[in-house]
Amino acid sequence: MFASLAEVADFARNAPRFDEVAALAARARQNSLTKPPGSLGRLEEIAEFMAGWRGTPRPAINHAQALVFAGNHGVCVHGVSPYPSEVTVQMVANFEHGGAAINQLCRASGADLSVIALDLDRPTDDFTQGPAMSEADTLSAIARGAEAVNPEADILVLGEMGIGNSTIAAALACSLFGGEPAAWVGPGTGADSAGMQRKAQVIAQGLERHGDAQGMQRLAALGGREQAAICGAVLAARARRIPVILDGFICTAAAAVLHGVSPDLLDHCLIGHASAEPGHRRLLSALNKRAVLEFDMRLGEGSGAALALGIVRAALECHNGMATFGEAGVSEA
Repeated sequence: MFASLAEVADFARNAPRFDEVAALAARARQNSLTKPPGSLGRLEEIAEFMAGWRGTPRPAINHAQALVFAGNHGVCVHGVSPYPSEVTVQMVANFEHGGAAINQLCRASGADLSVIALDLDRPTDDFTQGPAMSEADTLSAIARGAEAVNPEADILVLGEMGIGNSTIAAALACSLFGGEPAAWVGPGTGADSAGMQRKAQVIAQGLERHGDAQGMQRLAALGGREQAAICGAVLAARARRIPVILDGFICTAAAAVLHGVSPDLLDHCLIGHASAEPGHRRLLSALNKRAVLEFDMRLGEGSGAALALGIVRAALECHNGMATFGEAGVSEA
């Protein structure tokens, strides 16, 4: 997809934009439906969002795709997770056999799920000692994420799996938006207070080593393959005008690297839910984004994004299925 990480900035300058004409037509339809204007709140906003990105006043979801990317991380040598990296492999097997929460939520919301394991036998390098990934490795993972996106999809749900990746997310967020590492760190898969302190210390070491990293170089320095693949999927979706639902803290932090290149690169993205992981609300504030749901979830896997897909579907059912005042013979105020 890209020959160098610097080319992402070139893509940003020429990326497809929101179709204001389609969105205005969708707004006009909303105002003609048998309800007081604005009475469906964010459902109306979501319908307009979908119209603007799909380029039609009457958008529909005929094919929803869900992608979960999995990777392993060298920083786990510092004990940043109470679970061993082997759990990533075991959970991928669970996804493939249909036994995880994301399988049930995708079935309930009508999304076709694919799980992409990214060299799980080859963890990234420890970012306290050097870059987590080379530029070539980062570009390869970006390309794998991009290639996984079905160009026929009407919406894309993104999630991740990777022991240690809440530390990666906190490191990326802290690099992008500043503050103390401890302000971005949370329990992840169940770290206690000592574990969270250890995560903050490891992040501080990584930022001291890579404090001069800018743009997509942050991803290579501090990220992981699943974070790079998420970025690739977001960019491929943008190229095809496919709206994206990002999951919680880890998924949002991965995509936030693109925001660091150009803030409008995430304009086609919804945030599925506000994670109970404490850094997520801080991250949403920095990105000026509001989550669709607040369900106190912090599972990952794309679970909150898959759940939010049901809300997006409901928004379009109302938008396309409701009668107008004229069709229903109802008098307007």
